[in-house]
Amino acid sequence: MINVSRHPLVREKLTRLRDTTTPPPEFRRLVHEIATLVLYEATADLALEDRKVDTPLAPWTGSRLREKVGLVPVLRAGIGMVEAALSLMPEAQVWHIGLFRDERTLRPIEYYNKLPTEATVQVCLVLDPMLATGGSAVATIDVLEKWGAKRIKYVGLIAAPEGVKALSDAHPDVPIHVAALDDRLNEKGYIVPGLGDAGDRQFGTG
Repeated sequence: MINVSRHPLVREKLTRLRDTTTPPPEFRRLVHEIATLVLYEATADLALEDRKVDTPLAPWTGSRLREKVGLVPVLRAGIGMVEAALSLMPEAQVWHIGLFRDERTLRPIEYYNKLPTEATVQVCLVLDPMLATGGSAVATIDVLEKWGAKRIKYVGLIAAPEGVKALSDAHPDVPIHVAALDDRLNEKGYIVPGLGDAGDRQFGTG
């Protein structure tokens, strides 16, 4: 199931993010802002439990998150979304999985994985700006399921129909939350119209 944000602020910021004249510092800021808004929508169904506190005037029963949340940024582009997630959920755990895409086969190759032997969280949010072919997302979620994650969500910025199909076919129980669903992939596996290479544009390496 794909959830595409229709929030006016997301659409306005996404336009500036796509612009080729947007420099890396502003690009990083926009990634943070858009990710915050998409994450806000993606976490709307997190389970809660009662929490009693004392206000300056009286006792009050409020809420706390019932389950532990893990953030799993797909290196390296996913790094830009971590700070946004931590600003919303400062107690979340952060686990990195490193994948790069073979430019010839377009398939993901894992080069870094520091997950502990057993799952330490109940909900995992996979953070990756671009859902292009879907290979990296599928491979990451494969790893998390073997790890023992009970509930997984994919949170990104822009998706291609091909990536959505690949992820949905492989993991139909994983919701997909993005800021935009674009037209297609080109022959090199880049999203069109997209925004280019999200990692290069964040870190000025393009």
